[in-house]
Amino acid sequence: MKKKEYDYMMTYSPYDNVEAKDYPNMLITTGYFDSQVQYWEPQKWMAKLRDMKTDDNLLVMHVNMEAGHGGKSGRFRRYREVALEYAFMFNLAGIKRK
Repeated sequence: MKKKEYDYMMTYSPYDNVEAKDYPNMLITTGYFDSQVQYWEPQKWMAKLRDMKTDDNLLVMHVNMEAGHGGKSGRFRRYREVALEYAFMFNLAGIKRK
């Protein structure tokens, strides 16, 4: 790899672009069986975010122990992941379950 390509890739590397600043509330999700992004890579990114961020916003991680890169497979399993994302957003908006 040439330096020009390496420098370009570094411009969009999530891990290498973490800096000391405020970040929004985040739900970071990963799949244990993801062959594209190994499960420890989001955890490493989250650890760096926790170390560097300057705010008190939520930083939550969910590791789906049955999922790959595209999430869980199966007719209804994907809906559980979507429900988790909605629950995170509803909680931030102050919407409570009745």
